[in-house]
Amino acid sequence: MTNNWGRWGADDEAGALNLVTTGVTRRAAGLVTTGQTLSLAQPLGPKTPAPGHRHQPARFMNRDAGDYALGARTPGGFKFAEDTVQFATHSGTHVDALSHAWSGDELYNGHSSALTRSTQGAQRCGAEKLAPVATRGILVDLVRASGEPLAPQTAVGPEDLERGISEAGVSVEPGDAVLVRTGWWESKGSSDSYFADEPGITEEAARWLASRDVALVGADNYAVEQQSAEPGFPAHLVLLHQFGVPLIENLNLAELGEALSVLGRSTFFLLFAPIPLVGSTGTPVTPVAVL
Repeated sequence: MTNNWGRWGADDEAGALNLVTTGVTRRAAGLVTTGQTLSLAQPLGPKTPAPGHRHQPARFMNRDAGDYALGARTPGGFKFAEDTVQFATHSGTHVDALSHAWSGDELYNGHSSALTRSTQGAQRCGAEKLAPVATRGILVDLVRASGEPLAPQTAVGPEDLERGISEAGVSVEPGDAVLVRTGWWESKGSSDSYFADEPGITEEAARWLASRDVALVGADNYAVEQQSAEPGFPAHLVLLHQFGVPLIENLNLAELGEALSVLGRSTFFLLFAPIPLVGSTGTPVTPVAVL
């Protein structure tokens, strides 16, 4: 199978999330043993790192204590604070919608790229089409396997994924979410070098994942895939464009890795509920692992 175009009909905009059926969710729910919940998201705020081509997140206070110091009314003694937050949709932990990347003139499933306009956003495959799902997550913990974070530009190929998953005693099944811990956020998250030379999956690894009908792929780095001397983002084109697999970027997987190590397992119940930002090419998400 070369792609998922037409697999769920000509109008489909949800892509591989269609693979998370009620049966997949029921199976995944059976993984819960301790009930512990872990957020897999990085903090998002004005200090969140951003690459040079994206605006830094910003906060604007609409009402704060200073307003009352200047004489604002306090009916019945009631005071409140409110703020407005502005950020690029691809800031912090977020998911790439299927309108984010393409080649030629068509998005995933043959939808016209001309329908992504500056005035109206993505009229096809926008972030609002990313259905919330609950499924089985598999952590490929390359930090634990190697004993340290991966070096810059390390290629994570199919053999690395296969070895990491088989060593955990499981196999990838349709509807699974595969998350790759490279250690990049842990080792580089506070520096500008986080946005350059990251280790990550290769195009071949992306095809390996797509061939196993995964519903989601994520990693603890800037763009999921390896950044090398070769131009372009081939894994994005394979997963987003060809197979409709959303990508979760900038995950925080250290705590999950430690917790799963204690339990002696690599699978968990994953809750994925992105903000349905209409027409956006990406949206913030706080994936939650339930152990």
